[in-house]
Amino acid sequence: MSETTEPNVGSFTLGGSLTAEPAGPIEVPEHDEWTLPNGFAWVFPGEGNRGGLVRPVIMADGFNLGRSRLDSLYQGLENGDFPFISELRRRGRDVILLGFDERSASILENAEAAMAAVMRASAEQLGDSRLVVGGFSMGGIVTRYALAKMETQRMDHRTALYFSYDSPHRGASIPVGVQAFSHFIPFPNDFAKQMDSQAARQMLWQHYDKETGKIGVAPERAEFLTALDRVGQWPQIPLKIAVANGRADGVGLPDVAPGKVALRIDRIYPGTTFYTQAQGDDVTAAYLNRRFPKAEKTITTNGFPEVDGAPGGTLHTYKILADTMKKLGAKTDLRHEEVCFVPSVSAVAIRDIEKRDDLYANIDELAPEESELDDFRCSSTTTAHTAVTEELCTWLMDRLPD
Repeated sequence: MSETTEPNVGSFTLGGSLTAEPAGPIEVPEHDEWTLPNGFAWVFPGEGNRGGLVRPVIMADGFNLGRSRLDSLYQGLENGDFPFISELRRRGRDVILLGFDERSASILENAEAAMAAVMRASAEQLGDSRLVVGGFSMGGIVTRYALAKMETQRMDHRTALYFSYDSPHRGASIPVGVQAFSHFIPFPNDFAKQMDSQAARQMLWQHYDKETGKIGVAPERAEFLTALDRVGQWPQIPLKIAVANGRADGVGLPDVAPGKVALRIDRIYPGTTFYTQAQGDDVTAAYLNRRFPKAEKTITTNGFPEVDGAPGGTLHTYKILADTMKKLGAKTDLRHEEVCFVPSVSAVAIRDIEKRDDLYANIDELAPEESELDDFRCSSTTTAHTAVTEELCTWLMDRLPD
């Protein structure tokens, strides 16, 4: 390592369990592949279905950087705690995995791939069973917008059921200190590219602007919410359901107390420290320090709720960051591996996340009609963002139309 440069952080990014890099080769069954505008799809026929699609289920990939890795998505859905694809196919469902040429591109652009997949599924289908369309994380937002747009354009999407799996309908959260650190690294890196992407700016409830250093709602998010308004917010024809990886009882992450050290880095970026988000004004979220070129910065927030420890699907944000720094020779003090990424109230579209009382609301005690969805289910225990569990998957499958 040069005396005048920091070591390269490599190509790490933040992603949920479905976008994790596989430990080894993945065996994917024989399948057809569709080429779509801004994306592509893999098609797995259901048991007993021959000669064409019969009962299609379109499932869209989530957020990360780069082209969708549908092999990794397949592994996450099939070889984790519950064989979701096999169970769908066993029930006679044709599974269509929808991927994107660039997962971090604008949700509006990737919706073109979803719309094309819906139209092709309809064209190739045998019989008159209506479609099931949805997705994981950002994929649930992409398909939500796509179906709503099709309705405003009077396109027949033939969809009976829309679903989302831990999708950030009211926004997602990545600690702003972590966002700022991606740009504090003194050379171009994939992490910064991911944090500054169109999709990140559209999904995050608060975004760190690398040019101004300001923290707030990104213009791209405001524009996306306006675009949602233009198409009526939601598709109106299909039944709308969702599952959340977070709990419904208002109980947050037990070990993530606000205002505590989450991660400290020494030797590389010496003294750099990240804190769990606390309420209040002028709250320190992170202290950043680097040697070459010499610089330091304190990241503060105003009016934030205690979002890191909120009920919701979790992301191993600080573990991913700590592991990357350790590979570079840093000494790390990791106190909290994970934080809330998609709050439960966001995943089931029942409350906003700007205020603590809403963020930590006991969903079980709220009237179901407060949600913008027709039905939803939260996990009985806190699980990782997009983690495929038998509890959530069987609930979903039991609600698929005949």
